[in-house]
Amino acid sequence: MPDSEIKSGQSIPKNNTPGYLDGLNPMQLTAVKAQDGPILVLAGAGTGKTRVLTTRLAHLIATGAARPWSILAVTFTNKAAREMRERVTSIIGPMAEQVWLGTFHALCAKIIRRHAELLGLQPNFTILDADDQIRLIKQLMQAEGLDDKKWPPRTLSGVIQRWKDRGLTPDKINDAEEKEFSSVRLKQIYEQYQDRLRVLNAADFGDLLLHCLTLFNENPDVLALYQNRFTYILVDEYQDTNIAQYLWLRLLAQGRRNICCVGDDDQSIYGWRGAEVGNILKFEKDFPGAEVIRLEQNYRSTSRVLAAASKLISVNEGRLGKTLWTDGHEGEKIIVRGVWDGEEEARIVGDQVEAYQRKGTSLSQMAVLVRAGFQTREFEERFLTLGIPYQVIGGARFMKEWK
Repeated sequence: MPDSEIKSGQSIPKNNTPGYLDGLNPMQLTAVKAQDGPILVLAGAGTGKTRVLTTRLAHLIATGAARPWSILAVTFTNKAAREMRERVTSIIGPMAEQVWLGTFHALCAKIIRRHAELLGLQPNFTILDADDQIRLIKQLMQAEGLDDKKWPPRTLSGVIQRWKDRGLTPDKINDAEEKEFSSVRLKQIYEQYQDRLRVLNAADFGDLLLHCLTLFNENPDVLALYQNRFTYILVDEYQDTNIAQYLWLRLLAQGRRNICCVGDDDQSIYGWRGAEVGNILKFEKDFPGAEVIRLEQNYRSTSRVLAAASKLISVNEGRLGKTLWTDGHEGEKIIVRGVWDGEEEARIVGDQVEAYQRKGTSLSQMAVLVRAGFQTREFEERFLTLGIPYQVIGGARFMKEWK
């Protein structure tokens, strides 16, 4: 309150900062309070990016900068969307339910159902799952007399979905795109597939973004409606966006340019599913004058782990650059061992587990991390041989438990 309004004997507030901002470090606070214009938050692993994103969303509403229904917040998974909404609700209450918050596909489906007729669909269109897509493609191939053993429908479905991830409708497929499958006339199959989906009043997963792009590109009034509606756009895991998602965001952000993308160019590992790390690398080119904020203070790892990780990633040329640090403890030294195969690796780990047990360390305090589920088999076989009880988390056991 102004000094003139403070009555005699009344204490002056020492800090009128909202409680939800407590505990944020300086760069996190900068990212939360930065308001208008394009913003790229480069958030390293363990730097509290989820907290920053949710707090920023809540702050925009709590300060009156935006109404809940004028904010678009995009995530990659339903789990992340639920977590974000729960966190925002804990700060601002029920108003969080009015935020347009969800995955790319869920938000696009919501928009498409409102304007389905413009796309040749009805608002109650069905979204096909992967099995239905493959069955439909198989039917079309049989009608064309194509050999589904030579060209498996699942393979052709994968090619079509990759085209959709790149925002390519059948009319945009050129000779170079279809060269690999020219003998089976995949472009024609793609056209027939899309026509058949419309007849069935259906869409597949890839269509949700593709149809939304078509809707915006062919109906400027509809695009303007949503550009005006969304005062602020927030995007999580921006490094994992594919071309279609990138184009969708860029169209929506061209109106007010109030887009805040949070991502890590060092964690783009989903190229196999269409992710384009180039999207985050060219953010400043797409949005001239963009503010880049780096979250580099790590709260998860020891300084030795961070130093090793930073040294390894520093030689990668496809990055914007940042250096993670921590004010926590130094931690134990990292040990790197070369092995010939998974069996030898499992033997070394098994010996180490037994050594820790002899020193009194509980098995519940040990974990073996693997990159892929198939790698657990050698460890399971070794642990069974040694009689070491274990649990497989996030995957299926290869071996049966001994009774």
